[in-house]
Amino acid sequence: MAASELYTKFARVWIPDPEEVWKSAELLKDYKPGDKVLLLQLEDGKDLEYRLDPKTKELPHLRNPDILVGENDLTALSYLHEPAVLHNLRVRFIDSKLIYTYCGIVLVAINPYEQLPIYGEDIINAYSGQNMGDMDPHIFAVAEEAYKQMARDERNQSIIVSGESGAGKTVSAKYAMRYFATVSGSASEANVEEKVLASNPIMESIGNAKTTRNDNSSRFGKYIEIGFDKRYRIIGANMRTYLLEKSRVVFQAEEERNYHIFYQLCASANLPEFKVLRLGDANNFHYTNQGGSPVIEGVDDAKEMAHTRQACTLLGISESYQMGIFRILAGILHLGNVVFMSRDSDSCTIPPKHEPLSIFCDLMGVDFEEMGHWLCHRKLATATETYIKPISKLQATNARDALAKHIYAKLFNWIVDHVNQALHSAVKQHSFIGVLDIYGFETFEINSFEQFCINYANEKLQQQFNMHVFKLEQEEYMKEQIPWTLIDFYDNQPCINLIESKLGILDLLDEECKMPKGTDDTWAQKLYNTHLNKCALFEKPRLSNKAFIIQHFADKVEYQCEGFLEKNKDTVFEEQIKVLKSSKFKMLPELFQDDEKAISPTSATSSGRTPLTRTLSKPTKGRPGQMAKEHKKTVGHQFRNSLHLLMETLNATTPHYVRCIKPNDFKFPFTFDEKRAVQQLRACGVLETIRISAAGFPSRWTYQEFFSRYRVLMKQKDVLSDRKQTCKNVLEKLIVDKDKYQFGKTKIFFRAGQVAYLEKLRADKLRAACIRIQKTIRGWLLRKKYLRMRKAAITVQRYVRGHQARCYAKFLRRTKAATIIQKYWRMYVARRRYKITRTATIVLQSYLRGYLARNRYHKILREHKAVIIQKWVRGWLARTYYRRSIHAIIYLQCCFRRMMAKRELKKLKIEARSVERYKKLHIGMENKIMQLQRKVDEQNKDYKCLMEKLTNLEGIYNSETEKLRSDLERLQLSEEEAKIATGRVLSLQEEIAKLRKDLEQTQSEKKSIEEHADRYKQETEQLVSNLKEENTLLKQEKEALNHRIVEQAKEMTETMEKKLVEETKQLELDLNDERLRYQNLLNEFSRLEERYDDLKEEMTLMVNVPKPGHKRTDSTHSSNESEYTFSSEIAETEDIPSRTEEPSEKKVPLDMSLFLKLQKRVTELEQEKQVMQDELDRKEEQVLRSKAKEEERPQIRGAELEYESLKRQELESENKKLKNELNELRKALSEKSAPEVTAPGAPAYRVLMEQLTSVSEELDVRKEEVLILRSQLVSQKEAIQPKDDKNTMTDSTILLEDVQKMKDKGEIAQAYIGLKETNRLLESQLQSQKRSHENEAEALRGEIQSLKEENNRQQQLLAQNLQLPPEARIEASLQHEITRLTNENLDLMEQLEKQDKTVRKLKKQLKVFAKKIGELEVGQMENISPGQIIDEPIRPVNIPRKEKDFQGMLEYKKEDEQKLVKNLILELKPRGVAVNLIPGLPAYILFMCVRHADYLNDDQKVRSLLTSTINSIKKVLKKRGDDFETVSFWLSNTCRFLHCLKQYSGEEGFMKHNTSRQNEHCLTNFDLAEYRQVLSDLAIQIYQQLVRVLENILQPMIVSGMLEHETIQGVSGVKPTGLRKRTSSIADEGTYTLDSILRQLNSFHSVMCQHGMDPELIKQVVKQMFYIVGAVTLNNLLLRKDMCSWSKGMQIRYNVSQLEEWLRDKNLMNSGAKETLEPLIQAAQLLQVKKKTDDDAEAICSMCNALTTAQIVKVLNLYTPVNEFEERVSVSFIRTIQMRLRDRKDSPQLLMDAKHIFPVTFPFNPSSLALETIQIPASLGLGFISRV
Repeated sequence: MAASELYTKFARVWIPDPEEVWKSAELLKDYKPGDKVLLLQLEDGKDLEYRLDPKTKELPHLRNPDILVGENDLTALSYLHEPAVLHNLRVRFIDSKLIYTYCGIVLVAINPYEQLPIYGEDIINAYSGQNMGDMDPHIFAVAEEAYKQMARDERNQSIIVSGESGAGKTVSAKYAMRYFATVSGSASEANVEEKVLASNPIMESIGNAKTTRNDNSSRFGKYIEIGFDKRYRIIGANMRTYLLEKSRVVFQAEEERNYHIFYQLCASANLPEFKVLRLGDANNFHYTNQGGSPVIEGVDDAKEMAHTRQACTLLGISESYQMGIFRILAGILHLGNVVFMSRDSDSCTIPPKHEPLSIFCDLMGVDFEEMGHWLCHRKLATATETYIKPISKLQATNARDALAKHIYAKLFNWIVDHVNQALHSAVKQHSFIGVLDIYGFETFEINSFEQFCINYANEKLQQQFNMHVFKLEQEEYMKEQIPWTLIDFYDNQPCINLIESKLGILDLLDEECKMPKGTDDTWAQKLYNTHLNKCALFEKPRLSNKAFIIQHFADKVEYQCEGFLEKNKDTVFEEQIKVLKSSKFKMLPELFQDDEKAISPTSATSSGRTPLTRTLSKPTKGRPGQMAKEHKKTVGHQFRNSLHLLMETLNATTPHYVRCIKPNDFKFPFTFDEKRAVQQLRACGVLETIRISAAGFPSRWTYQEFFSRYRVLMKQKDVLSDRKQTCKNVLEKLIVDKDKYQFGKTKIFFRAGQVAYLEKLRADKLRAACIRIQKTIRGWLLRKKYLRMRKAAITVQRYVRGHQARCYAKFLRRTKAATIIQKYWRMYVARRRYKITRTATIVLQSYLRGYLARNRYHKILREHKAVIIQKWVRGWLARTYYRRSIHAIIYLQCCFRRMMAKRELKKLKIEARSVERYKKLHIGMENKIMQLQRKVDEQNKDYKCLMEKLTNLEGIYNSETEKLRSDLERLQLSEEEAKIATGRVLSLQEEIAKLRKDLEQTQSEKKSIEEHADRYKQETEQLVSNLKEENTLLKQEKEALNHRIVEQAKEMTETMEKKLVEETKQLELDLNDERLRYQNLLNEFSRLEERYDDLKEEMTLMVNVPKPGHKRTDSTHSSNESEYTFSSEIAETEDIPSRTEEPSEKKVPLDMSLFLKLQKRVTELEQEKQVMQDELDRKEEQVLRSKAKEEERPQIRGAELEYESLKRQELESENKKLKNELNELRKALSEKSAPEVTAPGAPAYRVLMEQLTSVSEELDVRKEEVLILRSQLVSQKEAIQPKDDKNTMTDSTILLEDVQKMKDKGEIAQAYIGLKETNRLLESQLQSQKRSHENEAEALRGEIQSLKEENNRQQQLLAQNLQLPPEARIEASLQHEITRLTNENLDLMEQLEKQDKTVRKLKKQLKVFAKKIGELEVGQMENISPGQIIDEPIRPVNIPRKEKDFQGMLEYKKEDEQKLVKNLILELKPRGVAVNLIPGLPAYILFMCVRHADYLNDDQKVRSLLTSTINSIKKVLKKRGDDFETVSFWLSNTCRFLHCLKQYSGEEGFMKHNTSRQNEHCLTNFDLAEYRQVLSDLAIQIYQQLVRVLENILQPMIVSGMLEHETIQGVSGVKPTGLRKRTSSIADEGTYTLDSILRQLNSFHSVMCQHGMDPELIKQVVKQMFYIVGAVTLNNLLLRKDMCSWSKGMQIRYNVSQLEEWLRDKNLMNSGAKETLEPLIQAAQLLQVKKKTDDDAEAICSMCNALTTAQIVKVLNLYTPVNEFEERVSVSFIRTIQMRLRDRKDSPQLLMDAKHIFPVTFPFNPSSLALETIQIPASLGLGFISRV
């Protein structure tokens, strides 16, 4: 149809706008040909009259349908033009937060200025192996496409990354290189990818700087070739650089910086090694302070310096060379501070002893006077003479700056060369992928020589880009046999000719540089004369004679001629170079060797670098004159040559384009500036790609996709069996103009706008169908509603009439009933009134009579009580009078006695000066003394009993009496001293007077107290009554509190139960985590073991077939030599020579991977030491706490002390024994064994380690049992003698109490000494316990200190190693690792020797016991009578049923072991065994053989058989590890073998499941628990291998079957796609469907069931399979925008329901497999739910609990409507979701870990099969074994 027909009412168009570039508007009126004005309405509601251009009459651009907006590929848009491209990029960037978009073959990358979680290793794995169109646009997709094409087409590839400064070129290039490093799989080899990535910090430090547009702007271009071998693994790299901006070294504009390395040096100036550089703050140097912005926000230059040095070390730049680089850079800074003083207008001088120059000369190692002279002079050579001419101050300053630039450029090239040397590989390069990180088109207010070269390079790249796009279009048309018509595209060859052709700009510039008096002005005039008015692309500015304008492909650029000649010449005085070449500093002359050497164009320009191979292939043999001539090549000439070389390289490769766009100039995250974006899109060629595509047939559909999408536009009769013919017939009807489309072989090609027209027809058809459906449904609903209302009305009438009839009948019944009720009611009322009157009369009579009787009774009672009261009152009065009389008499007696006592006191003052007076002075002591006297009286009674006991003990204490008598004499002396001390009592008599006064006061106070007591009594009585009331209240409160306590107790129990449940769940999770970690370690161990075997095979091949040249050591030797492996004796003997061969260092270069692994191992050891140190600190704290507790509790039970001493003695004895055994074993090993046998990796070492672990565990158990028994014996001793202990403990207290009773001084002393001895005994016990704890604490402190010292020593060694050069560092690291391993091996050997001796002793004991048992059996046989022996075999019943022949054992000879393993394991075919024989037959046979070896008590045979079995299974799995049946078969048999070892182990926990006959078959001599663990580990490894096989089989099916294939046909339509065609969702012959997945699942399940795998294990396998399906499906869904739609959600839910149905059919719903699909189910529901209101957001948040926040937001961002009736998710709704989920704590990771393997368990599953019934089929070839 005609384009004008699309401009109808409501059509949307784009119109130009000065602010937003393009604005959207809607037509208010149909356009008719000839109209000059369009009536439009803007989005804000304003009306606008848009006038058409009267000359061109071009209509505004049409807007694409909404369903096409946000497409991954811009070429998928129906209307291809600038506003459509701009709008699509803005929608993806702002609304969907997607920074990558395809534009045909170009990847457009917009800098988000924010870290995004889309570059992790999980994303790399998701993109690896995928087609470019199947996944969302990404830099990884481009890298994967390049990698895949390199491997598929065997053609070198290039990734060209371009864009202006700050657009993200360098970051994109780094991510591409990271992808290659991860995917190529070379991490275990030479770590080349780490070196490639490590080159980035170095090149950024010396080549990047801060500009006004970018804080880390690359000021040079680079092309990195990443080399690959034949297996497409990274082997090396090579870097070329282009056009370093040398002028930045000496000048920076405002708000800009010099190169980062200068500021990093200044920031690190305080380091000790940098003191010699004499640096300071960056503001102190002229070359770093011109921009006025020395600091970048958020960047620490000191840390960046450390990263730079670390990268240099990794790349092999030694420490001495690094310091040399820093000396040169510091010298450049000091050179910039050199100041010149003018003598006159033509000469200048440098101040004497000028400090900056002096420092420069010291650092450079040159003479101060000579350098100062040639900075102010220059040499002029003529034909006959040579003159030395002074130069002016300005010329000297320029010469100084030129020298600084030249030195920096030379240093830059030197570093690049060394980086290339580090990245160079000796292995032949098979192919490479080049990554070009080059500057984009630049235009500034002032453009100079650098911008000219940059734009020249972009012109060449744009030409190459246009030709490549044009070529791809042509190939596509020719492939589809479409008539090829010439497309008019912009050819920038004229612009390139203007620059580089003969008499071009560069040619004229070089010619002017050769002129003696050439200037910028004369060169400008030559340009005007040559090109002005002759070349349309060359113009002259109106107001300038020193500038020119070139019309580039992107824009017009005005260049200022000033400085062009100087920069092109790049002149440096030769005398200054000679001074530097004569430097004593060895590194400096190396920088200038290129001046005397080859033709490298980088020598003086730094504009590019010839590859290493090309330089070596062209040796120079010219004359010195030619050398000088080559050296004088201009910068422009060199740049042109290097650019031609780059173009040759790019043309020889397949290019991939990445265009980086800077969205705004303010570095705001996710902010889109349309003006800046359009400028860059025009400049980078994206719009040119769009224009070329739009000029032809941009929209392309396969016939199947077209049929699926536009089936609704066809009638039934139009649909034919031939899809191609059907599409042709329909298109001829729909689009009349045949020029608008073309039919190819496999695709239909459409002109621009035709797809939009077809979409419009499709939408109209669907809209009409919707209207028809709505009409029919609404009519049906209304008719149904009318019929329902009519039926309801009839029903209501029927019920109303019935209700009325029932009401009338009810009225009649009620009337009759009311009459009857009235009759009976009246009778009832009369009767009740009579009864009430009669009852009231009787009650009155009874109350009156009672009242009179009670009055009489109360009167008699009162009289009786009055008599009693009078009696008691009179008695009380008499008693009161008597008490008063007695009290008065007593008082008189007291007064008289007091007077008499006073008199007596005067008499006794002199006589009685004893302790009694002292007691009277202390009234409080009298009570105590009285109590003590009473106790003494009581104890006198016990004294006789005690004396009887003492007489019995006299014999015991006779030996101690002599000592006690001496002590008694001392006590008598002390007693005399005490008597002398009593004289002091006299001084206390003075206090008696005071006490008398106090007595009088107390008597007066006593009266007042009595008065108070009366009052207090009254108050207390009142208080008691109050307290009683309060008590009742408190009782009530107590009951309430008790009730509450009961409720709280219930709540507490409930909460505790909940906590217990949660804790058990947490413990289960922790257990699963630990199990997962252990199984991951096993997986890593098996991988390393396989790697070790592969390397061992390679080593044997290398030994057998020697090749001249390079030899490699086993890089995994050091990491695998200490691992614990089981191997046969033959393999062990073969391992010994291969391990002992160590090539010399002279012949073989050091392996860098070994060094890196050792470093990694050192870091791991440091972490382990830190953990151990923390644990020791914690234990030390525990010891200190226990010590404090022991000090608080000084009395310790004797049994505990005895237990500790026994334990200590036991340990000491064990220690002595182990030392002796160690020495004996050392001597034996040193005398009998070769050193390689005892090496840590030797077989003998492994066997000894096995014995060591088993015996150590057994010894620990035995020690614990001995200690427990001894502690029980001690406790029994204590129980036997409790009385003696009690006597000894209580004697001290008894003697103390008897001190005051005993009158004999000898007895007192004896008791006192006994008490002291008891105290000493207790103190000695406490001291010994304290010392033991202190010794233990001291030992722990010593261990902690030693660990700390070891840690510090290793840190110092690591720091020293980092400062050493790489060679020395590798040697030191190797030496340190060897010494550490040697020490560890010695320790392990010591432990091994100890345990081996114990094993021998135990074996001897076992043999002795076996002999004794044999003797006992012989004795029993001798006791049997001969008649019994003769009669037994005669019985006919016992002959055929002799149990000896059927004990469930198999006998084989030792030499037949290899044959048994070969026939039963190595050559067994799982398919035949699984079908024809019983499941697990090999496991039963092997166990029966083990039983026979156990029966013979042959430990060597058991060990050999089990080891051979394990190694053979590993060999089978290694050989046929990709076959599911093989892996499943051996997993089943390994588990059965493991269950047999458990079932017949003899342990009670396993025996309870057996029959009595099975219990008789248990193992009798050997405990194979350790081998059970080894078999369990082997089963885990087989399970993990089974999962990997499952994953490899299912992986290709999942995405196609779960996502792409339309299980429900017609639900989802195919949207238009761009150039990157994705995989078709229509089921072709080669595609997988959901049925394919279900068939494969059935196959897996049937195979596992046939092999007899445990049901629990099958459930775990199915759970893992479903997890893989769900994780892969969800990950692809999150990375594919085209899959996030409502219809796709329905397809996914249907597919998941089919999987659940499969689980139900197989009875596996309780396996946990369904739960693994929950994230996928929720993602599908998220695609289908309503997404508008806050309620919808709340529902989504509660529904999607299995998805992370990042996944939910990602799905909402990716949600894409397939039809116009669907709506997009608004940005505000997504923000609402984010706000609601901000408190959710989940993983920030976007993708699920598809490689995750759940921890596997092997629940015990006993077999009911009797071993004696198992028959061995002849097909197994096991005739050499016999049943026993």
